[in-house]
Amino acid sequence: MPLHVRVSPRAQRLVLKLSATGDGIELVLPRRVPLATARDFVERNRGWIEARLEALPPRNLFADGSEVPILGEDHLIRHMGVKSLGRGAVWIEDNEIRVVGDPAYLSRRVRDHLKALALREFSERARNLASVIGKPVERVTVRDMKSRWGSCSSTGSLAFSWRVVLAPEPVLHYLVAHEVAHLAEMNHGARFWRLVEQLAPGAEKQRAWLRRNRVRLMRYG
Repeated sequence: MPLHVRVSPRAQRLVLKLSATGDGIELVLPRRVPLATARDFVERNRGWIEARLEALPPRNLFADGSEVPILGEDHLIRHMGVKSLGRGAVWIEDNEIRVVGDPAYLSRRVRDHLKALALREFSERARNLASVIGKPVERVTVRDMKSRWGSCSSTGSLAFSWRVVLAPEPVLHYLVAHEVAHLAEMNHGARFWRLVEQLAPGAEKQRAWLRRNRVRLMRYG
């Protein structure tokens, strides 16, 4: 398990934390703290590190026979052979993600298909919700974000983590509402949260789901 050391001018003390994907440990180091002190700190907290690693959800690879949720509903990845069946490289049918072609490219094809599905979901919902509040959407993109689920620029461009398409539908809808609300309120003040609740009633429940399941979503693929 790699240990990443980050020197921070704002840090007041040594901090250990699990990376967003659960594939590494980050040590935040204040300036002028020697590396020898940092190594001793890591050794003293070895038990904490091991406990966090043991508690990680399993890595769920995109492979033949694996289960992957789409909008919270489990789908089985099924390799259908190397020859095209006239349906494209990937399609969804009967709660299965069906893939044809060279098995070496199966994982990438599933990921690309999920990204495309996520883009359609986010784009349609964002433009519909933006019309409710009378705000334009410049464009919508999906990325593999590590530190946040979505973003909204001052020019009206929205970006989302494609991984949220794996979450239950109300969670995805909340995230869209959150970023669309920033088109009107570029802050997290009281008016912003009232607008989010208007667009996605029960938003706090969905926000809490994302907090609880962050690492689990990051360990797919």
